[in-house]
Amino acid sequence: MSHIAFIGLGRMGAPMAGNLVKAGRELRGFDLDPRLCAEAEAQGVRGASSAKEAAQGAAAIITMLPAGEAVLAVWKELLHCAERDALFIDCSTIDIDSARQAHRLAAEAGRACVDAPVSGGVAGAKAGTLTFMCGGEVAAFERTRALLSQMGEKIIHCGEGGLGQAAKICNNMMLGATMIATCEAFALAERLGLSDRMLFDVASVSSGQSWSLTHYCPAPGLLPTAPASRDYQPGFMTALMLKDMSLAEAAAAQVGLPTPLAALAAQIYARYADRGEAERDFSGVIRMIREGRSAEAETSQAGARSKGA
Repeated sequence: MSHIAFIGLGRMGAPMAGNLVKAGRELRGFDLDPRLCAEAEAQGVRGASSAKEAAQGAAAIITMLPAGEAVLAVWKELLHCAERDALFIDCSTIDIDSARQAHRLAAEAGRACVDAPVSGGVAGAKAGTLTFMCGGEVAAFERTRALLSQMGEKIIHCGEGGLGQAAKICNNMMLGATMIATCEAFALAERLGLSDRMLFDVASVSSGQSWSLTHYCPAPGLLPTAPASRDYQPGFMTALMLKDMSLAEAAAAQVGLPTPLAALAAQIYARYADRGEAERDFSGVIRMIREGRSAEAETSQAGARSKGA
């Protein structure tokens, strides 16, 4: 069986590649950071000196990169030197325009491809429980199933090329906003004299229930697996949530849809990141909200901006 090339061995890519190795796949990986390559090699990934070397002879090429520009640059380099039947899979979270451009480039080169961003964070990547949201032709999607199932539990076809990214952006838009609402509720409960435990016990079985509450509760000590119980070590970094909220805002602007709640949420995460917390888990925004003054100032600034628009 031909090997799999994995380009991008960061916090998500490395454990995903490691799970493919555990499943018996031969992996050749590359990252611009030599330290990440070395860490991946410790998990059984065979290192390569370049993306092109990793992709030579590969049956599938998986990219897990930080931005659309990086994905397009790598695909432009590899599409014309890969094996004729090589399958291209992009698991990055990028803007929809870049995803659709990647599909166009693949079609022009006669390559099958799928955009397959993930949900589940670092914990899901390590546990192999990710959800893959896939966009592309049905035939290409069917070819990805066996491979993606070795890194995740749910493989969903969302439609044509780029719609995997659309699903990811909309999903994280909801997550970002509901986390802030959840944090505000815990801050309010505290000031009213209601304990975190009591609010959790009530809301988790009532209409306030959400994934942000029951799987990722921002109040420490309630869920041992949540970042809140590990001093907000990610998890999902605030910088990445801010990136995803910005992608959602850009997509909404392109189609002329006002999304004021998402815009305000993005501003709050930006404020939290600016405090030096960009690499903390995004649920740690509860600490800023509990202070009251910082969150109120951000809300006031956002209101002033929206009045001036």
